[in-house]
Amino acid sequence: MEHSPGGGVVARRALELSRSRMWAQRNAPVRPPARDYRRRAAAPAADERARRVTPASVAGVSCAFAPTIGQQESWDLFFGAHYGYDERVASVWRNCGVDSRHHVVDPVADADIASWGTERRMQRFAKEALSLCVSAAHGALAQAGLDAAAVDMLTVVSSTGYGMPGVDIELCRELGLRPSLARLHVGHMGCVGGLAGLAATADAAAARGQVGLVVCIELASLHIQPPSGDFDQVISHALFSDAASAVAVVPSAGGLTVVDRIAVTDPDSQHMVRLDVTDSGFRIGLSPEIPRVLRDHVAGTVTALLARSGLGVADVAGWAVHPGGPAILDVVAEELDLDPAVLDCSRGVLRDHGHCSSATAFVVLEDIWRGVGLEAGDPVVLMAFGPGMTLQAALLVGG
Repeated sequence: MEHSPGGGVVARRALELSRSRMWAQRNAPVRPPARDYRRRAAAPAADERARRVTPASVAGVSCAFAPTIGQQESWDLFFGAHYGYDERVASVWRNCGVDSRHHVVDPVADADIASWGTERRMQRFAKEALSLCVSAAHGALAQAGLDAAAVDMLTVVSSTGYGMPGVDIELCRELGLRPSLARLHVGHMGCVGGLAGLAATADAAAARGQVGLVVCIELASLHIQPPSGDFDQVISHALFSDAASAVAVVPSAGGLTVVDRIAVTDPDSQHMVRLDVTDSGFRIGLSPEIPRVLRDHVAGTVTALLARSGLGVADVAGWAVHPGGPAILDVVAEELDLDPAVLDCSRGVLRDHGHCSSATAFVVLEDIWRGVGLEAGDPVVLMAFGPGMTLQAALLVGG
């Protein structure tokens, strides 16, 4: 048998290496298996309730709106000329489910807004936002029977205005909130921002016994863009509206108890809801393909949320669904096999107030709470859709 030169040396080295590795393994410290700290989705809802120190409840909801403008009036005074009276654009205006909405922008006095720079738009946001926030916050606190000094955590939500110091600090001063309270700003989450803010604030109430106030403020009219062939832009210009909404959250049962929440994101569809920061403000785009994507996720997500508390779709007494457009509401009704009339509050908010981004779901919730006549134990599903594409929903139960 022939041996390659140095073969014995190589073999000895390989044997030594093998022995050293075996010895290292025998003397290595024993590591415990990695622990999985996640709560399993299949765990009973009772486990979640037991984990909390106290329940968290929505004790007050209130909204405030910028000046009202009719949909046809907005076309006649501004957008018609803006889009060269294009009949395709006019058709979107007529068929988007909006009869009136709210603008801090005056279509006559601010007729040059499409040429404004981002700095000027943000200066206008700072000027207009505070009064709407204060009005909504006072309403929510009053409904909850709370004094401003009782608030431990303030969460402010917006995707249409930024500044530092921001409207949250101004709001603390105007409301007389304690200097020691915690502040949280939720931004760039679009229409699901309100639910994200509610989730964080409810967790603070449940885990630490804190009283919270969530305020959503959206002034989309400040971001009217120069005309273009981008139809996603046309849709947002036809739908969006300006409003503030506020929710008071307390660490006790009563009102609407926050039982559970769920979220799902479809990253392959992330381009369908956009907010691009440009030198001419924020370019907001909504794709007409959004209803198609939601169709794939609505039923599975909502039924999973309800099943964790032993409920089904038929048990729900109120559906506070964010009205992102008529087609979105149609998809929700079809996929969950709902009587279309169940979403009348959502359609009414879209018709009378337009699409107010993160503030909108709470506008619908306020209408349901005051108009449907909820009783103790009645389940309510709060639902919104945003960039990602993301669907978020919360299960609330009347106290």
